[in-house]
Amino acid sequence: MGVVTPRAATSRAATPPKQDRSRATRRRLLESAVACLAERGWSGSTVSVVAEHAGVSRGAAQHHFPTREDLFTAAVEYVAEERSTALRAITPAGRAEAVASLVDLYTGPLFRAALHLWVAASNEPQLGDRVAELEGRVGREAHRMAVELLGADESRPGARETVQGLLDMARGLGLATLLRDDGARRERVVAQWARIVDEALG
Repeated sequence: MGVVTPRAATSRAATPPKQDRSRATRRRLLESAVACLAERGWSGSTVSVVAEHAGVSRGAAQHHFPTREDLFTAAVEYVAEERSTALRAITPAGRAEAVASLVDLYTGPLFRAALHLWVAASNEPQLGDRVAELEGRVGREAHRMAVELLGADESRPGARETVQGLLDMARGLGLATLLRDDGARRERVVAQWARIVDEALG
């Protein structure tokens, strides 16, 4: 029986197990798929482009995701989960900060990637049903979290519509950011909406 030298033992301990490396590669590919969608859109986000962005070979990418549809269907789920995680991580101090935090979620790279997925889903049947299902889930969670963060009492007339109007406004700002990131204008809009929300919710 061979003797394991301290150096060999250290080397073995420093090398992550194959399963962990595989999970890390898969996550890197999904993160790169999201980044490429946000930066290049659907047409510019091929498996080769995503693999290069992730720093892995095309063969390694296709080992995890044999087709482009497989990769981006998984990316849809990844984006949905990351957006839900970001929602749950918001801990604002007061309504004005809650409004600003919710808007930030809709003007960042995750939402930008989601927008490109929506556009792609309208032309790609393989993505359409999955995107619609996950967006419905994220939308319901966003509304629930917004109600909680804003301390809204939805039994009061108009409260539910105020929360939904805020989320619709945030999506609109997210769409506008695709063309031009006008931070100064957005700050004024968000400040005004914070006042509207505070007055409407009481």
